[in-house]
Amino acid sequence: MYVIAATAQLLVAASFLSIPALRHRFGASTAKANAEAELTRQGFPTTVLAENKLTFDASGHETAVPATVAALMIIAAAFNLIDPHWGQLLTWVFSSLILLGNALILWSQLTAVQSVEKAFQRKGDPTLQRIDVRALLKAAESGFPTWTPTLQKARHTTVFAASLIALLTVTFA
Repeated sequence: MYVIAATAQLLVAASFLSIPALRHRFGASTAKANAEAELTRQGFPTTVLAENKLTFDASGHETAVPATVAALMIIAAAFNLIDPHWGQLLTWVFSSLILLGNALILWSQLTAVQSVEKAFQRKGDPTLQRIDVRALLKAAESGFPTWTPTLQKARHTTVFAASLIALLTVTFA
């Protein structure tokens, strides 16, 4: 039974690394170029992105957090295989946190436009408040492969399902 939990946790680890890998490949190049082209089309300087720390790659916490989650899942998987008592404890803690964290990630993706608009409003800069954020983010998204939304859905489905499977498996083992 613990092999099932460990396998599920390894799937979560791989899933958490998928989007940063994609963002590293396309975010700093095509997505950024498309966002800058949209800013130019709207009549704004392309420096707005850098000045407001708006990036489309997986820099900083956008790589550190998923890598940490992946490492924690690998550790929990290893303990499920070598010491089920500790594996069970780590699974309860980590998989529960992963479920909550992934729900927050999904929420932030669904509310990205509103979040950026609010961030621009908080700055108090009238230039930022005139930017069509929806068009800006749509332009950036077009810099990623067409299968990106499918990958995102598969990632969320895998993380939710595999985390639940791991939790249920160690609970009823």
